[in-house]
Amino acid sequence: MTKSRISRDSLLDNVRRVVVKVGSAVLATRDGLNGTAINRLADQLATLSDRGLDVVLVSSGAVAAGRQRIFERTRKKHRNGKDMVSRQAASAVGQGRLMHDYDEAFARHGKVTAQVLLTRNGLKLRDRFLNARNTLERLLEWGVIPIINENDTVSTRELEFGDNDTLAAMCLGLIGADLFVNLTSADGVFDRNPDGNPDARPIPLIEDIAALDLETMCDGKTNVGTGGMYSKLRAARRAAQLGVPTLIASGKGAFDIPASLDGGDTGTLILPDDRVVSSKKFWLAYRDDPCGAILVDGGAAKALLTKGTSLLPIGITGVEGCFGRGALIFIKTEDGDELGVGQTNYSADELTQIKGKRTDELAAIIGPTVSDEAVHRDNMLLDAAI
Repeated sequence: MTKSRISRDSLLDNVRRVVVKVGSAVLATRDGLNGTAINRLADQLATLSDRGLDVVLVSSGAVAAGRQRIFERTRKKHRNGKDMVSRQAASAVGQGRLMHDYDEAFARHGKVTAQVLLTRNGLKLRDRFLNARNTLERLLEWGVIPIINENDTVSTRELEFGDNDTLAAMCLGLIGADLFVNLTSADGVFDRNPDGNPDARPIPLIEDIAALDLETMCDGKTNVGTGGMYSKLRAARRAAQLGVPTLIASGKGAFDIPASLDGGDTGTLILPDDRVVSSKKFWLAYRDDPCGAILVDGGAAKALLTKGTSLLPIGITGVEGCFGRGALIFIKTEDGDELGVGQTNYSADELTQIKGKRTDELAAIIGPTVSDEAVHRDNMLLDAAI
């Protein structure tokens, strides 16, 4: 028996809670939502639910559904506007339509669905994150299938999570999932972009995703969705850090999620890391975009990477950006290489004053200190997939 077969059987055989993400490239055509695709997906997820699995669906498609609805009713040519306001407005129209179609599709199997709209800001604060977790846990306890989407209408950046791959990765830690299934328009992951390279070869198993050069492998995006394969592999790398395997496969045609959980060979399975980060560290690193950077000398970089130490002011050589205490920032070498991200105990102005200083010198420079560490090791994630 091959190693890939053993890996698939051993990882997928014990799945109890799964996050399935489906993108617009699977659910929609140029004309709007594809009812056949929605029904096929509902059939498969209902089967998983009947097997006793907890299923959470992260679904795109609201914008496409909204544009379809607007055109049906008004025949307005501006329905395809790609600016943020137009997309938010289309999502406001389409979200109800999308949920209506899901409700009907799952009702054929006696399944109840719940709409859950999230924003990055809503998960940034720990108490809100935990409240969302509690709500989802209760829904799963009731046997409900939560359908999660970004709350596009109130998002303040385009769009806040950037794509639902990022949102789905956050949901893994949110609910404690043990498998991530990412359905796309491609038949898994290839060694090069198959759109421009007809001789590109499929990769059935990725054992160490951190070792891959994702930017070289992924030089394009799908026409309908916003993520492309790069964002899917970045989400898979984050999942691997959390100890969750990812299956990237086509959501079109005859793809069968239950068959894959029984040891099928479709798509690409990405194995989790041997060293797993805690859910809290995962949340801390990916809840927001870093808003600045701390530059460290070679000694500090070595200590962080090999000894798992906290970052002290004496190892800091420079500060980039303007940020306050508690901000998420990059930790970089003096050459600009990213070591990871962390939550700073000091503002950019304070760090500029105390960089290179010993701990016993800090109070004389900035007054009473909040901590000896600039970034505590418990609030730091090295090799973050940003």
